[in-house]
Amino acid sequence: MTVISKFLSQSSVVANFSRKQGTKKATLAGCLLIAAAVYGAKKCPHIFDVLRRKGTSNESLQLSSTDQAAVVTDKKEAEENIPRTNRTIRSKKSPAVNKVFFEQIRFLLKIVIPGVWTKEFGILSLHTLSLICRTFLTIYVASLDGKIVKTIVQKDAFKFMLQLSKWIGIAIPATFVNSLIRFVESKLALALRTRLVDYSYQKYFHNQTYYRVSNLDSRLTNADQCLTDDINVFSQSLAHLYSHLTKPLLDIAIMTFTLYKLARNRGASSRIPTLVAVVVVCVTAKVLRAVSPRFGKLAAEEAKCKGELRYMHSRVISNAEEIAFYGGHNIELSALQQCYRSLALHLDIVFRKRLWYIMLEQFLMKYVWSAAGLVMAAIPIITATGIKADGTCVNDDPDGGVSERTQSFTTARNLLISAADSTERMMSSYKEITELAGYTERVHTMLSVFDDIKEEKYVRNTVSFNDGRSSAMLKISGKVSDCDNGIFIEDLPIITPNGDVIVPELSLNITPGTHLLITGPNGCGKSSLFRILSGLWPAYRGNLKKPATKHMFYIPQRPYMSRGSLRDQVIYPNTVGDMKAKGVSDKNLEEILSLVHLQHIVNREGGELQFYSVLRVLCCYI
Repeated sequence: MTVISKFLSQSSVVANFSRKQGTKKATLAGCLLIAAAVYGAKKCPHIFDVLRRKGTSNESLQLSSTDQAAVVTDKKEAEENIPRTNRTIRSKKSPAVNKVFFEQIRFLLKIVIPGVWTKEFGILSLHTLSLICRTFLTIYVASLDGKIVKTIVQKDAFKFMLQLSKWIGIAIPATFVNSLIRFVESKLALALRTRLVDYSYQKYFHNQTYYRVSNLDSRLTNADQCLTDDINVFSQSLAHLYSHLTKPLLDIAIMTFTLYKLARNRGASSRIPTLVAVVVVCVTAKVLRAVSPRFGKLAAEEAKCKGELRYMHSRVISNAEEIAFYGGHNIELSALQQCYRSLALHLDIVFRKRLWYIMLEQFLMKYVWSAAGLVMAAIPIITATGIKADGTCVNDDPDGGVSERTQSFTTARNLLISAADSTERMMSSYKEITELAGYTERVHTMLSVFDDIKEEKYVRNTVSFNDGRSSAMLKISGKVSDCDNGIFIEDLPIITPNGDVIVPELSLNITPGTHLLITGPNGCGKSSLFRILSGLWPAYRGNLKKPATKHMFYIPQRPYMSRGSLRDQVIYPNTVGDMKAKGVSDKNLEEILSLVHLQHIVNREGGELQFYSVLRVLCCYI
């Protein structure tokens, strides 16, 4: 600013302008310079970025034309192979109330409320009806308060007892409606969660997504967190936000109309109170939105930290024996403490941001709005002409209109308090909407990743090629088909989910009746070949013909014990219903137990667990 002022003063002296003209032109020049400075500050990062890219491109000119063509081709192939959802995740900003949020919430709403003739829509309609009833009850109670105060001023004991009995009588349905609103809100949240959980579970267990999402894709690090806590919080937040937006809107609309009629009945103008309300609400909204923290990003980050902490606990539980053998409890303890400290640090940041925001919010909505409400209630009474709607004058009352003014003030004050409370809830709901945006982004991302995995579009952080290059993902171009006369493999590479090439090309033919033993050191691709045959890993190139999945059975390296009885263990993955449909009895299962020498199954040992897998193979061919 000092440089600008010196420049303006020097230019005005040299030009020998008059004081008035110099001031105008100096002001104009200063504005132009400030605008140019602001524009330059905005564009400087982009300019530096362009220069940096230009420098990089100049360096790349030293490459040969063949290398440049290879780089461009690889880049295009990588961009084409990246799933659309992953591009969205990369280019998307932090969760906020914007167009992306509305598209995501509309997508999820179609899932949780698929139609009008559904249970969820019925609960939503009942919830809306209860909110409307509560609004009219609030208006009726406010009018009763005014009538009770009027009878006190008039010293009419009979009317006082009559109005008081009405007030107590209306309390019974009012309390029931309040309880009904909370009950229906909880039922709505549970119904939305149930619908979303069923939809997510179907996708999670379709086409081995539960395996692929953690082994072939790296976008979801904690699928269990998304399927449990994130869906739960999203459903509760959505149902709660509907109450906090619908009822305030109804309250403001109906109570504003009631206050307008009340002012007209007293012959007062409603323009000034309306103007005061609009100005106060608009200024409050502008201020709060300007200083509001990014609650959506904070909520999403909090859910991520909680998921990491839960994942670390699950790792310790799953690998407790190995950790105990190695004596690695100190390392696991430090890892758990680090995850918890990250969560605690993030929560501390959230609490600090909420401290000042809530203080400003309470000051504006409690005190500033209360003062504005008193002004709005007092102006119609002070400026009233005293002529009622029926043409009579309020001064015709025995007390000179004191009781009438007291009744009007009490009723208007209660209505204004209710309307202010509704407006406050709407204003504070913006914070909840931004938090909902964070949960919506996480749930929508989870479902989008499931859809990509269904289409065999995977994304890993790092993928290694044979020549050392890396990309976002590999292109899946292998052909897999079913046949009944054996297993035929032609030019099939064995590649890990990380992109490490174990076997560049493999060709193999196995006909029925052939026994094949594959041996080799660790990491040579023995188990990886079976993962490709079972469909766990994709075929990136080549041709693969194999029997249908129902005609093949795989015994994994680690024995798996499902929940249930001994019968359930033996017939897994079939159910008891499948067993009865095939005509298999418990006697048949006992015969199979004798084939693998497990008659003494009651005294089983850990080493015999692998025999269960053999039992399952035999049961499949009964």
